[in-house]
Amino acid sequence: MALIDTYPTDHPLDPLTPSEIDRARAVVLEEADPSEDARFVEITLSEPPKEALVAFEDEGSKPDRRARVVVRDKEEKASYQGIVSLDEEELLEWAEIDRGQPRMIGEEFVEVEAVVTAHPEFREAVERRGADPDLAIVTAWSAGYDFVPADVGRDRRLAHGIAWVQGDEDDEGAEAYNRPLSGIHAWVDLDEREVVKVVDTGPKNEDVVTNLRTHYYREGKRELRDDLKPYNVVQPEGPSWAVDGNVVEWQNWRVRVGFNPREGLVLYDVSYDDDGEQRSILRRASWPEVIAAYNDPDPDHDWKTPFDVGEYGIGRLANSLTEGCDCLGYMHYWDAVLNDGDGEPQVIPNAICLHEEDYGLLWKHYDWRVDDTEVRRNRRLVISFISTIGNYDFGFYWYFYQDGSIEGQVRLTGCNATGLLGPDERETGYSETIGPGHKSMLHQHVFNCRLDFELDGRENTVREVNLRQVPYGPEGYDPDPHRDPDRMHLNPHGNAAYVERTRFERESEAQRMTDTHAGRYWEIVNEDVENDATGEPVGYRLRQKAGSNTAFPMQPGSSNAKRAGFATKHLWVTQHDDDEIYPAGDYPNQHPGGDGLPDWTEADRPIANEDVVVWYNLCQTHVSVPEDWPILPVKMLSFKLEPAGFFEENPAIDVPPEHAIKDVDAWKTDRQESMDLGE
Repeated sequence: MALIDTYPTDHPLDPLTPSEIDRARAVVLEEADPSEDARFVEITLSEPPKEALVAFEDEGSKPDRRARVVVRDKEEKASYQGIVSLDEEELLEWAEIDRGQPRMIGEEFVEVEAVVTAHPEFREAVERRGADPDLAIVTAWSAGYDFVPADVGRDRRLAHGIAWVQGDEDDEGAEAYNRPLSGIHAWVDLDEREVVKVVDTGPKNEDVVTNLRTHYYREGKRELRDDLKPYNVVQPEGPSWAVDGNVVEWQNWRVRVGFNPREGLVLYDVSYDDDGEQRSILRRASWPEVIAAYNDPDPDHDWKTPFDVGEYGIGRLANSLTEGCDCLGYMHYWDAVLNDGDGEPQVIPNAICLHEEDYGLLWKHYDWRVDDTEVRRNRRLVISFISTIGNYDFGFYWYFYQDGSIEGQVRLTGCNATGLLGPDERETGYSETIGPGHKSMLHQHVFNCRLDFELDGRENTVREVNLRQVPYGPEGYDPDPHRDPDRMHLNPHGNAAYVERTRFERESEAQRMTDTHAGRYWEIVNEDVENDATGEPVGYRLRQKAGSNTAFPMQPGSSNAKRAGFATKHLWVTQHDDDEIYPAGDYPNQHPGGDGLPDWTEADRPIANEDVVVWYNLCQTHVSVPEDWPILPVKMLSFKLEPAGFFEENPAIDVPPEHAIKDVDAWKTDRQESMDLGE
């Protein structure tokens, strides 16, 4: 098939091609001999260890090309993971997964809806709510661990099915989210493809069709405003970036783009060309876990904490992006090459989008003495993908700026998961009323970002920076250890303040929360490389940019605190380990908890001047309002990596003004006289 030959495999980090997925599948079928009812959860690149990648970069010695394969054998009721050598076409490792289970796959979602909607107890429960069972939809939520009923074995492969219903036959798809069938819980054995238990806690609304209104959102079902004029992004000379396979270069930046079914977009080998020297910043960056933890103690909702990476796979659920809407302007796309449940290769076209966009003012100064203005526009490179997990849509964006900074951003949209209220009931606090008889539960979205730093080399150190006050009088404080100790440092006027830097020595010290009052941020520095202008270590700072980043409010010992222990802190720092990728552990699906970051950091490894990984959580507490319905306007969360002594001056000083790169007069139109920039 022609598709097989269109994807590069020149670099050890290039994603698997369709033919490689085929070969890995064939090896597993031949050597592991799974049953006919085995399902391939994932066939993906087994990334070489860091040492092998360094050897490839230094010596050109290409490591063995390998695939990581995860299989659920439904006949044996067992899960397996293994490593296939694609060069030798042999199975190198094969072992049973003994704790937790692999994520659910697409066909299991389809099977859950089919078996539940056909089940007589479920259909009776729907009818008790005044609805037609034939118009019901069922979504397979992850089962968790502690909330599995006592009479349903936790050793089964389970899904927790919850339901909504269409108002009538003209409704379609997500329009059912207007009518949650609260109180109906179906437990499904995914191996047997059968309902093992239906629980009905009773209807809160005995006629959800008549009593609840449908809020439409599709273009064809809403009257649209007619006063919006076209906005075109035009680059007639093409983009400023260059793409070679999976590598993009733009404005001194160089980035390798990867993708896998679990994390989705992965960035490798992020570096910056500083006057001819390619300086490393990040070895690897990704979003290795995402959770949505619900706070409402209502038994219909208190069990909900899906792990969108470990239980569903945000890469596998990636959208095929559309030109002119998901991305705007001149674009480049990369496909996602994945596998289906049979292990056959499957392609999501246009899963990753690359474009550049204007971002307002970069820098400016008006000199009144000589009546001169110097101004530069801020342009940024965008690498993004969007994943739909049931009712929610998450957009993941990486921005690269001309001033040497990097932003990691998540955008939340889609449909809120909602519940029902009794007649004339209103609720606030645990949930918020968004309409008559309709509530949206308080919940947190936690997005974990893993940043494997290699800032001008592999040995880096992390420091915490806080704003501190100085007391009045001669006792004061002098933050400069190099100052003459006999020199009195006073604060007679009460204005003195300083930034305190605390060097993290071990993993136990580097489990921290944000603090806006102290202006807290963290510096990643290379203590072996000095900035020539200052004599201080080169570095980058990590700070919160958008979103409040609340605490994770789960009580110690709760199911959520055990299973999502990584979410209890905003920042973690660990010593690099090739096997430590997923902060909730390799297989959080139906896992009791305790794996991942809390377990790894028990070793309390040294992290000062070491190969370190920084883990940063963005925690959005969603307090819903009616304006969030029926589609949630995008909520944005982000952090920023900003150079802090990495360069000797503003690296964007050489960005040309607009009049130097285009004929401004030629771009004027009768209706755009404002395009005269006075340059």
